[in-house]
Formats: sequence, structure tokens, C-alpha cells
Amino acid sequence: MTFSAVVVGSGVAGAIVAKELGVRGFRVLVLEAGLESPMDDAGFGSHVRSHLTAPVRGPNSPFPRNPNAPHPMPSDLAGENGYLVQRGPMPFSSVYTRYLGGTTLQWLGTSLRMLPSDLRLRSLYGRGVDWPLAYEDLAPFYAQAEGELGVAADAEEQTYLGVSFPDGYAYPMEPVPPSYSDALVAAGLEGMRFHIGGEVLPVQVTSTAQARNTRPNPRRDPGSAAPSSDPWARERCEGYASCVPICPVQAKYSALRTLRRAPPDRVEILTRSVASRLQMDPGTGRVTGVVCKRYHSPSSPEHTVEVVGGTLVVLAAGAIENAKLLLASGLANSSDQVGRNLMDHPFPMSWGLLRERAGTFRGPGSTSGIETLRDGSFRRERAAFRVELSNWGWELPTGAPQSDLRALVDGEGLFGRELRRALFDRVQRQLRFGFVVEQEPCASNRVTLDPAFRDALGEPRPVIAYDLSEYVRAGIATARRFSKQAFARLGAEDCTTYAPDDPRHFLHEGAGYSWCGSGHSMGTHRMGRSARDSVVDADQRSWDHPNLYLVGAGSFPTAGTANPTLTLAALAFRSVERMVRDLAGDGA
Repeated sequence: MTFSAVVVGSGVAGAIVAKELGVRGFRVLVLEAGLESPMDDAGFGSHVRSHLTAPVRGPNSPFPRNPNAPHPMPSDLAGENGYLVQRGPMPFSSVYTRYLGGTTLQWLGTSLRMLPSDLRLRSLYGRGVDWPLAYEDLAPFYAQAEGELGVAADAEEQTYLGVSFPDGYAYPMEPVPPSYSDALVAAGLEGMRFHIGGEVLPVQVTSTAQARNTRPNPRRDPGSAAPSSDPWARERCEGYASCVPICPVQAKYSALRTLRRAPPDRVEILTRSVASRLQMDPGTGRVTGVVCKRYHSPSSPEHTVEVVGGTLVVLAAGAIENAKLLLASGLANSSDQVGRNLMDHPFPMSWGLLRERAGTFRGPGSTSGIETLRDGSFRRERAAFRVELSNWGWELPTGAPQSDLRALVDGEGLFGRELRRALFDRVQRQLRFGFVVEQEPCASNRVTLDPAFRDALGEPRPVIAYDLSEYVRAGIATARRFSKQAFARLGAEDCTTYAPDDPRHFLHEGAGYSWCGSGHSMGTHRMGRSARDSVVDADQRSWDHPNLYLVGAGSFPTAGTANPTLTLAALAFRSVERMVRDLAGDGA
């Protein structure tokens, strides 16, 4: 059977494309390399139990390893033993999930809009490249994406640095209330100014927009795009403090919600189906089929090979997997940009000990942040960043509270009531800043293939070359300088240390820094205004193949400082409009 569209990947971009085309009457096939995700309470509980019983808990701990559709793990930081073949000089440190629902199964839920200036980095600051569209082009699709994801926020509070909304605009959900520690930090930093280059920027704590259920916003227009009622998918946040990797009550959005709303008579989903390569008609340049390997069990590499065809083919498997499939197929690369310009948001952290208890390890991972440092003329010389305020103490940088327990027992010999009192006091005063640092596109940061490295099905594993430019390193150093000033203003003891043996450690102007990945793979098939220097146009349609779309964060020309999910969802909604015209025969 030939479908109107074959969609490779079931994360948020693929789910939106499939659902939107389905509700408009088109037949869609979704190919997912990973296993099916349970879409009921009992089945979802198996994911929760897998996480709780995992010997090492991380972003992918709820989802068992699958040799037939492997995904990166946090421990795969160096060498050739992980799924990603790391060629350096620094490790690419982000993970993603190959499972029905994609990486939205384990994301934090942060849903920020990009700044208008993020799309004009070359014009404004002489860095990177400009996007082939403006903020105004994305604004109506941001509204659709916020409706689909059920974003909780207040439009007035999210109006900053050029971000704007129509009069009376309301998010679907009321804002997640700031945590107690958020209020402490906001009060302590009130009136602070931070010098970057020749600029003096205000420091202001604001609530973070996030795809998390609170209470439906009574100001929301009932006729606007909003999540449909679904008892299984509409639980409210109960503060379980395990948003990454899994929310036990499903208060956080995942692409499964969108897939559940796709009309089942129009949208067919095939899991355990690995897209191996694309077939193309040399005469027309059109992609004629997707060769997929269908396996029965993750414990065996036995599989069958099938070819499925669609009027349109949509790759929505993420920046690295999309690039891998294109490179394996030898397609869409007349610009020589496929796989290049791989970006993430390097995520350095600073942590300190407050004088008073702040109520840590409760609620979502982050409910507030500092957005006022995301833009300025300093971006000519150094990367911008946003500040994430953590509600989970030092968990990520030090392994708290377990590491604190070991220190108090082994280091100080405490036990019993004295141990409990000391542990509670220490953990409750922990404060952590995380910095989402923009990364400029560099052609040498890239995904390539090497026939020597294959997975259990014989599919190529991604080979990664990655580094941080001087621009990014200067941004990380500036973020660290901010944390020192903020800790001093808060009267907090700065406890930050960076281990020189960390593979992500580097020196900048004599000082050492370390960072983590953010899970934000971007940039490997960037959009642009010309086939000479980009892979897709502003509609995410391939310049080389008129019926091939590459959707997701791989299309981002630059990274900005906003977590990418809301923007890639908005771009997916925008691309659907062009897909519909193509399918109607009016795609010229």
C-alpha cells in the first residue's frame, strides 16, 4: 500500500505531522525503530518500575536497552564502545530515546520560545547564520504548539527580549507555581545587575514555561488549539521530583498524547521498524520508498526487509538519526551540509550552600529561570545563556543526596539522629544553577558514518566529531562568573568544583570548567534560503528531493538559548501546511 506520507520517527515532530495529516484525511504510516510504549496506566507502570529498579538511574533508565535500535547512554562519553562513536576532540554528551514517543518520554518539559534575535544572529551580531524566517513567521505556529503540548505559563511574564503575544493571549495551563527556593533566589537577587562586555544587564527571575499539567487556564479561548480531554493523559503535576526521566502520573507532555489523538483509521503505527535507507528515482529526484528492517524481538537480530512508499516521506527521527539515514542513502546532500553543524546546548553548572533551608528535592526539576541574559551585543564575542534554577539540589553535579550521606558517614563518622539531622540540614540548603549556553554552528562538528561500526541489525552507528569553539567557551566562563556574583549576593557558600579528569573539562584563560550535554541535538540538516549552503528550505522541504521533508531540531541553523522542543513543534505545524499543499497538487 502506498500512503500519502511515510513518517520516520514518532517523537513530537513526527507525531504532530502524522496526527495533523491524519485529521485532514490523509493516510499516514509512522515507522518507529524502537519498541512500542504502553498507552495505558498498567503498561506505563512497567516503565516506572524499570526506572525505580535500575542499578544506575539516568534519562533512559526506564527504557531497556534494545540492540536492534540502540540509543546513547550518559556513560557513553568517550571512545567507540557506546552507540555513538566518539571521535572528539570533546565528547558529544547528549542522549536521546529510540522508543515510541521518542525523547519526549524523558525530557524535562521546558517549553520556551526562541528570541527574535536568535533567528538573526548573523545580521545582528555577525555570528553563525540567519534563519530563512522571522519570529513573526513562527508566532502563530508557536501558539499551535503551546496548545498541543499543553504549556503552563503566563503570557505577560513570558514577554521579554522581543518575544511578543497577541492581545489577550493565554496559555492552555496556568503557570507552575514557583518553588520556595525560587522565591528565596528571586528576593536575594532583586535589583542585581550583571556586566557582560560593555553592557549592564538586569537579573530577573521569572517562571519557566513548561509542558506540564497544572489547572486549565480559564482565560484560554475555548476555540483555540488545546489538548483534548483524556483521563489517562491529563493528570496534574503532583510534585514527584522525577520529571527526568519519568513522571509517574504523566503530568508532563509526551508525544504519546499526540499519537493517541491521531485518527486510527488514517494513521498506522509500526514499531520495531528500522528505516535503513531511502530509495530515489534518478529521473525525478523523488524519494520512492523507505527500506525498513522489521524485527520481532529485541533479543534477536532476525528481521525481514520491507519497502514502504509514500507520496511524501518525512524524516522525524532526530538530528543525529536523520543525518545517519541520509548519509546511508547518499541523498539530500548537494550542499555537503548533511551531518554538519551538529549543536547542543552545553550545560555547565555551579552549586552553592545557602544559609537557610530552601525546600529542595520537591516538585519539577526547574520551575523558574533567569532569561534576561539571553541576548545583548556581547553575543558578538561570546555565547549567550539562560539560567535554570534547580529544585533538586546538587543531584546532577554531585549525586546528592547519596553523596552527602557517604560524606557524613565516612568522612565525619555520623550516625543515627545526628546523621539524620545533619543530612537534612545540608540537603535542604543546596542550590544549583544550570546554564543553557548557545552553541554556534561549526561545519567540523558533524555526524559521519564508518562501515567498521554497526549495530546488531547491521545498521551504521553514528560517528561524532565534536568540540566547543572559543565563542562557546567564553560564554561558559561568563556564566561561571555570574554564578560567583550571584552566590555572593545570596550569601551562599560556593561549593563548585570541576574535575580535571572529566573528559569535558577545558581551560579558558587559565581557569578550568566542565559541562554536561542538554539532550538538545540540533543542526545536522539546517534550513536556509539557498540549496548551496543548506539542506532544507524554510518549510523543511529538501532542496534536492521535492517530496522529502526533514523535520525537527536538525533543521535549526543556530541554537539560541531556548530548549528546542517548542520551536521544533512549531516548525512541524508550519511544515504541515506545505505538506497539505503538496498532497493537494499545489506544492509549487
